[in-house]
Amino acid sequence: MLSRGLLAALLLQLLSTPAQPAPLDRPEPKKEEVPPSPPETPDTGLYYHRYLQEVIQVLETDGHFREKLQAANAEDIKSGKLSRELDFVSHHIRTKLDELKRQEVSRLRMLLKAKMDAAQEPEVQVDHLSLLKQFEHLDPQNQHTFEARDLELLIQTATRDLAQYDAAHHEEFKRYEMLKEHERRRYLDSLGEEQRRAEEQRLEEQKQRHRQHPRLNVPGSQAQLKEVWEETDGLDPTEFNPKTFFRLHDTNSDGILDEQELEALFTKELEKVYDPKNEDDDMREMEEERLRMREHVMKTVDTNQDRLVTLEEFLLATQRKEFEEAAPKGWETLEEHPAYTEEELRRFEAELAAREAELAAQAQRLSQESKALDHSQGLLEAQKKELQQAVLHMEQRKQQLSPAPPAPGPDGQLLFQPHPETEAQAEPAVEKEVPAPVPDSAVPDSQP
Repeated sequence: MLSRGLLAALLLQLLSTPAQPAPLDRPEPKKEEVPPSPPETPDTGLYYHRYLQEVIQVLETDGHFREKLQAANAEDIKSGKLSRELDFVSHHIRTKLDELKRQEVSRLRMLLKAKMDAAQEPEVQVDHLSLLKQFEHLDPQNQHTFEARDLELLIQTATRDLAQYDAAHHEEFKRYEMLKEHERRRYLDSLGEEQRRAEEQRLEEQKQRHRQHPRLNVPGSQAQLKEVWEETDGLDPTEFNPKTFFRLHDTNSDGILDEQELEALFTKELEKVYDPKNEDDDMREMEEERLRMREHVMKTVDTNQDRLVTLEEFLLATQRKEFEEAAPKGWETLEEHPAYTEEELRRFEAELAAREAELAAQAQRLSQESKALDHSQGLLEAQKKELQQAVLHMEQRKQQLSPAPPAPGPDGQLLFQPHPETEAQAEPAVEKEVPAPVPDSAVPDSQP
């Protein structure tokens, strides 16, 4: 399963067939029983998580690549040596990988277009090829085929991004805690003196109640693991066996304890401090505590720092002196380790004040622009009404100047009447007089 650890080492577990667990002192499942399906792969939080998962799933189906991967080590994967084996996978696998890359490039282009459209004028031309270069998990120069370089970039980028996950999580939690404290102080400042004292007392009592919890075992210590062995696994604590414990909690039987499998071991300890049903308990603080516990175990058990715990590393850790000798005070929770300093809080509050001032100025500009738009809309509405009135007046004039339709006769036929103006302008017809013929005797003879 893909965890938030070092991807270069995890790929070896992701793409290879899960190892069969060694026989344990537990009954074999009945033949009619259906083995539980493997847990779903958790979201890595990477913006290219889906692309990463799909590439892994496709490569997992190629026999040649699986064979080479099983013989490779983490260094071969990190160095890019394994990526060159991509040239020998089957044609239909390469075709699927090509299609995945084209889909990813298309997705990134749409994201870039939406981002640029929101930030710039529509007529501005965007060079998507240049912008695609900021996405380091694929080769933007070749946007159509999935090559060895693409696999190498995907491994390197995911390795770096996942390795920075914990640091980013801690920073996000620190800002969350500072914002809580900032809001608490602002709320207290808004109260009267008497109300403020009462509220401060209530908050202090709430904090004291939270601190009144059983002592926590140090994560990864013998006492902590034996408690899981007894209360979670239901086994006799006097018969604690590290090897059996490891295989019981290697839930996907891949021969390692990854980050999720380790974090599951701390649930009983966290329940001593945090209750999901108690509204005073912050579940986000609980997850930060879980992360601190996992980091502590990784620091003491994960000798090669690949963010995975093998059986050999786990057994070696149980043989150290620190495994049996727990700290006298137990595990120190977040109350003993504040996430921020007072100076960091002051800088954070100054940042918030600057941001609020910027948002206020932006809101004022938007308000002014809204008023201007309302004024322009009013002018347009007035012009529209004037135009409508002008069109109506023209229609009325046209109807006044048009002749009335002729009235029908007694039998329904139309009797056309001359227009009065035409009749007034018509001249009466004058009958021309034709001269009478002259007799021949009246015509003088022109000859002598």
